[in-house]
Amino acid sequence: MYIQRHLENQILTASRSYPVVMVCGQRQMGKFTMLNHIKEPDRRYVTLDDGNARRLAIQDPALFFETYGSPLLIDEIQRVPSLLLEMKKIVDEKALAGEDNNGMFWITGSQKFKMMQGVSESLAGRVAVFDMAGLSAAEIEGRPVGLFQPDLKSLRERLKTSVKKDIHTIYEDIYRGGMPKLRVSDLDNDRYYMDYINTCLERDIQDLAQVGKLNEFYDFLVFVAARTGQELKYDEIAKTIGVSLPTAKSWISILERSGVIFILRPYFSNISKRLVKTPKVYFMDTGLAAYLCRWPNAETLANGAMDGAFFETYVVTEIVKSYYNAGKPVDLFYYRDTDKKEIDLLVVNGDQITPIEIKKGKEPSKPDKNFNVLQQFHLDVQPGIILCLSDELIPFNRQSWYCPVSVL
Repeated sequence: MYIQRHLENQILTASRSYPVVMVCGQRQMGKFTMLNHIKEPDRRYVTLDDGNARRLAIQDPALFFETYGSPLLIDEIQRVPSLLLEMKKIVDEKALAGEDNNGMFWITGSQKFKMMQGVSESLAGRVAVFDMAGLSAAEIEGRPVGLFQPDLKSLRERLKTSVKKDIHTIYEDIYRGGMPKLRVSDLDNDRYYMDYINTCLERDIQDLAQVGKLNEFYDFLVFVAARTGQELKYDEIAKTIGVSLPTAKSWISILERSGVIFILRPYFSNISKRLVKTPKVYFMDTGLAAYLCRWPNAETLANGAMDGAFFETYVVTEIVKSYYNAGKPVDLFYYRDTDKKEIDLLVVNGDQITPIEIKKGKEPSKPDKNFNVLQQFHLDVQPGIILCLSDELIPFNRQSWYCPVSVL
């Protein structure tokens, strides 16, 4: 069973304008499956996880491309990043000959920062780069939504196709996560995530940073999962896990660039020195985070100490996925100052700024209590949105609205 991905149209459009299209993301996100599903009949494909193909690519890149030709889909390109230079040579030669070189190569990889080093050196201006996360709620439900925009008109449009969800349904979604293989099968969560960490994540991490301390790295993963939705404090990680501060920073960087976590930067300017500059961390797959934190089922998670953190993580990552699926840079921030006034999300669009609060309740009280702090920035502050378990989009007051989380 194939679940249609919202990124498909972005890929096809970019392929008509760029010689190379690159899709990055965590392993088992369905990158290759999606591209293989939408590729033209004459586009061949090869994976560099295959030993023979990888050996040929390493030893003789020119012969590799002569063998497979174009258009070509190459999976796991980070296994042989040196192929990117030969790719540049091929697309440039075609352009010099006056031939159309668009859409020649589609490539995927699970180690973005290793790939991007080669891309910036060899394929600058020739490649369209897309991030791909797990399945979004809209993809799972088959809803055709675009980029999440917090204006009332867009939210009303989203509500027309949204599926009403109660708290139990939402926490089932949170607990199950967005891994495509889990969503199209009856696989057990624990079995799947145990294998995922052992076979995929650890291999990538070892490839990327020569992590010799896998036990400490697993403890680090659990620690970060338990802090999802909270401020990212490197010194606390280093002290608790027993690694150096540079190691903690390096491991966080690897998780971010591999698509395992999303780091939400704080919004600040030169106006105030009272603003907190510590980022927040979110696990992109709530199912993986729930497994690492050893939550046994959705009901226990919904009633446990981390219920609010997981609800916030679910909302933030769904919004982030909408940016990825629209091929847009993520213009999201959060606000916190030294008086501990916080706004969960800020959507910045030019000189407009929209505050968003994320609350587990149906009609949370005083949800807009901190929105007035935004006046200091002298921006056009839009009506605030409270994403919660409300049944409908209704005003809390003239400047803020309750909005069902089912719009995501």
